Amino acid sequence: MTTYEIARQILREIDRVLSQVSETEIDDLCDAITGARHIIVYGLGREGLVMRGFAMRLMHLGLDVAVVGDMTTPPIGPGDLFLVSCGPGYLSTVQALTGVARQAGGRIAMLTAQPHASLPQQADLLVYLPAQTMAEDEQSSSTQAMGSAFEQALWILFDALVPRLQTSLGQSAEEMRRRHTNME
Repeated sequence: MTTYEIARQILREIDRVLSQVSETEIDDLCDAITGARHIIVYGLGREGLVMRGFAMRLMHLGLDVAVVGDMTTPPIGPGDLFLVSCGPGYLSTVQALTGVARQAGGRIAMLTAQPHASLPQQADLLVYLPAQTMAEDEQSSSTQAMGSAFEQALWILFDALVPRLQTSLGQSAEEMRRRHTNME
């Protein structure tokens, strides 16, 4: 199989995953994001890279956002949103941080491929992406390695939310561009 054929297969897989995401869950997530006082994001590994990329776009949209682990992350509290990715349904760090957020009065929005696992069930808001993660046997539902399908679908989902959030927040492309760093 050529690289192009593999890429087309991956694109079909991402399309299949995203076609199954609940629009109601997405509506709820967008409302939670636009209604939050502060948004604090977290994810591990490649999911963490996706979460950081989305945090950047939320900042471009003019929202107050931080990434867990950055020295400038404020404390979470009432009115805040803890936006976390936990594809496999359980990670000890996610469990610990979810507990901190809950105890401090923050709202928890979790994106996962394992919505029936006990940790995702503790979230206030859940978005289910039916894609393979590290929690599944290798190539059980994907021809890709490990959790690539979930990570890619998560990235595309977030990129699809940006124009929607841009419209609901009344942000122009120029306003977003002005917020981009000049430290590059």
